[in-house]
Amino acid sequence: MEKRNGIRKTRGQKSNRKPPNLGYYIIVTDTKETEANYINGLRNSIPKEFQERLIIKVSKAKISDLVDESINLAAMHPQYAEPWIIFDRDKVENFDNIIKGANKRNVKTGWSNPCIEMWFCAYFGAMPVYEDSVHCLDGFKAKYLSVTKQKYEKSDTDIYSKLCRFGDEKNAFLLATQKYNEHIKDGKSKPSEMFPATTVHILVQEIKDKTSAFNKFN
Repeated sequence: MEKRNGIRKTRGQKSNRKPPNLGYYIIVTDTKETEANYINGLRNSIPKEFQERLIIKVSKAKISDLVDESINLAAMHPQYAEPWIIFDRDKVENFDNIIKGANKRNVKTGWSNPCIEMWFCAYFGAMPVYEDSVHCLDGFKAKYLSVTKQKYEKSDTDIYSKLCRFGDEKNAFLLATQKYNEHIKDGKSKPSEMFPATTVHILVQEIKDKTSAFNKFN
């Protein structure tokens, strides 16, 4: 292999870049702060030795454009990019249709009902029943203050690390899975009917499992 000036590169000078064999996640959300801050925190928690093997890119789009934007971005890396959208039930009228449409187009969804703070609650050992995002947010703020002695801010860029530090992520995975399965057992097939519930944990657990498994066998 030669440089542009004709001098041959040594092995040590050759590029060490490798395909992201642990995954390339394209994640599109409709918020500027909370979801993006949480996912970016998850990305930053990945050990440095995995940074080129597991890539996470977060973008923002209008709720009506989430699926299209995720597909467009993933098309730039068609061989390995995995598109996801993350959004809340909140007051989204076509919540179920967005999820259904995403599934038909092979876009994975990390939704929360009523809001992502419901998933955050799971880190502290419970997913209370809040029928709307306002009460869910207020309930989480109170719990967060009680546990961390800090005020919860949706703009907090360190929210992921704080949830892991003060909460229990492994137990959160179990709790979110249990709640979701309970809804299915009760005959609820529409995400809008499931509250409290979330599927954000599926994405997070997948990423965490990949890094821990790769570290174990390498």
